Amino acid sequence: MARTRRAATTGDLIRSLALILIPLVVLTVLFTNLPRDHPVTVVDPQPVLAEARKEAPYAVLAPASLPEEWRPTTVDWLRTGEPYLNDQPSVRNLWRLGYLNPDGVYIAVIQGDLQPNDLVSTETRDGEPDGQSTITGQIWERRVSPDDRTRALVRSESSVTTIVAGDTSYAGLEAFAATLTTS
Repeated sequence: MARTRRAATTGDLIRSLALILIPLVVLTVLFTNLPRDHPVTVVDPQPVLAEARKEAPYAVLAPASLPEEWRPTTVDWLRTGEPYLNDQPSVRNLWRLGYLNPDGVYIAVIQGDLQPNDLVSTETRDGEPDGQSTITGQIWERRVSPDDRTRALVRSESSVTTIVAGDTSYAGLEAFAATLTTS
C-alpha cells in the first residue's frame, strides 16, 4: 500500500531553513570575535622624555603646547644594543613619541641616529618622496606610502634623522611638527 505525501508548502520550507540557520547564527555569534571598544591607554611621556634628553647623542624633540584632546599613547627610548623588536638589539639610539589626535588618528615623532635609510623606510612604510614642506624655516621631505595611507615628514641632519608620521594629511603632520621643541 503506497503512502501519499502532501505537497511541501512555503511554511515547511521556512521551518526547515530556520532549523538550519538558527544554530549557525548562534555558533557564529559565540565563536566570532565581535568588535569591542578598546579603551586607549594614555601614558605619561615626561619621565622617558627626561631620560632620553639626558642620554641621547642628539637633541630629542617632543611637542609642546598640544591641546588636552591629544592623548600620548606611545613613548619609547632605546639605546643602541637594547632589546627592541623581537628582542633583537636596537641598531640605533631611538626615540618615539606617539599621540592620538582629537579625531583618533595616531601621529608620532621618531628620531634615530644610525642607519637612516632603514629607519625612514620602516617608519614611512616604504614611503616614496612626495615633495617638500617648510616648517619653522626648516625643509622637510614629504613621503607617502605605496597605498597612499601613511604620510610622513622626514628631516635628516648629520647626527639624527627625524620623522613625523601618521595616517593623515600633510597639513596635519606639519601642524604637529611645528609644535616640536627640544625643551
